Amino acid sequence: MPDGETSLLVEVCPSLAQVDRDAWGACAGPENPFVSYDFLASLEESQSVRAETGWLPQHLLLKDEAGGLMGAMPLYLKGHSQGEYVFDYAWAHAYENAGGEYYPKLLSAVPFTPVPGPRLLTKAAPDPRAAAQFLIGAMAQLTERHGVSSLHVNFMEPDQADILKDAGFLMRHGHQFHWHNQDYQSFDDFLGALASRKRKAIRKERRKITEAGLRCEALTGDAITPDLWDAFYAFYIDTYQRKWGGPYLTRSFFDLMHEKMRDRIVLMMAFDGLNQPIAGALNLVGSDAIFGRNWGCLVDYKFLHFELCYYMAIDWAIEHGLKRVEAGTQGEHKIQRGYLPVPTYSAHLIPDPNFRNAVAQFLERERDHEAELRDYLSEVGPYKKGNPNEGGPGG
Repeated sequence: MPDGETSLLVEVCPSLAQVDRDAWGACAGPENPFVSYDFLASLEESQSVRAETGWLPQHLLLKDEAGGLMGAMPLYLKGHSQGEYVFDYAWAHAYENAGGEYYPKLLSAVPFTPVPGPRLLTKAAPDPRAAAQFLIGAMAQLTERHGVSSLHVNFMEPDQADILKDAGFLMRHGHQFHWHNQDYQSFDDFLGALASRKRKAIRKERRKITEAGLRCEALTGDAITPDLWDAFYAFYIDTYQRKWGGPYLTRSFFDLMHEKMRDRIVLMMAFDGLNQPIAGALNLVGSDAIFGRNWGCLVDYKFLHFELCYYMAIDWAIEHGLKRVEAGTQGEHKIQRGYLPVPTYSAHLIPDPNFRNAVAQFLERERDHEAELRDYLSEVGPYKKGNPNEGGPGG
């Protein structure tokens, strides 16, 4: 493909083991840990992601004439819609009722990870926007070649959402709850920005953890020992078995992730009076944010989930000068704890014109509803009038 005087070629790669780690990293950049080579490779090496689990890697690699990597895109051929967090089960049901086969489909996302981030990885390219266009064209060609029902790009950044919209993708909006740091110097400084009743409620919740005789620590690097990973995996398994059935991640995934990126991991752990771990929350750290991922417990203490998942993450962000905490999907209860709604974006390419029209009509109604819901949720936030966070992040 011509790019001025340079020819570019897009390849389909079935395994990150075939890609140079540093070359991928130059395309992905350091900001978001979930599109890093180390995280995605850990998913594949641990067998958490493979054809047998319904995630067949089909990563796109954009190369120059010399074979240098100019861009990349994590991409999977999916045999189901599990582990995505942008729900299209109703679409699948409607398409199959009309006589079509919805699966397999193509998906660009980070498996099992509803964290917004770049999907068109083009930082290494001299012209990132042109590189993105090459990747988008390759996605469309691969959709046609596989003869699949649809192509989906989940939890992308707003600027990339605009590029895909211009390329003819249908846009879907959702929301998550994020905490934004207004240059707070301490947790008490953050509490001072809240209305009095909300401030007192949070102090009471944190005090209850201490009164229960629990000790909570934020651990990173080699402070996270194999025994603690064993304990956390037990928490993780228990949570998934109670709520969703079988877990997505294998035990070896956590060992591989620790080996490859231990300094980007923060494990919030709670210990009882006998110094036994009873609950934990896994976080990864980017250049300007801490991202909450998995949580689990074997003993249920009131408010412990809030302490490990929300308050300790805020403490960490303030201490390390991070701009925000992203606490994952769902949970309107997060609002009263300082987390406010922000929009999320996914994009969908649907070749069948009748199916596309039906989905487009649905998405138009859904976007209107989402906008109204975000406005309402922002209005009921916990901040004092006049605080920068009032009415949503930064406003």
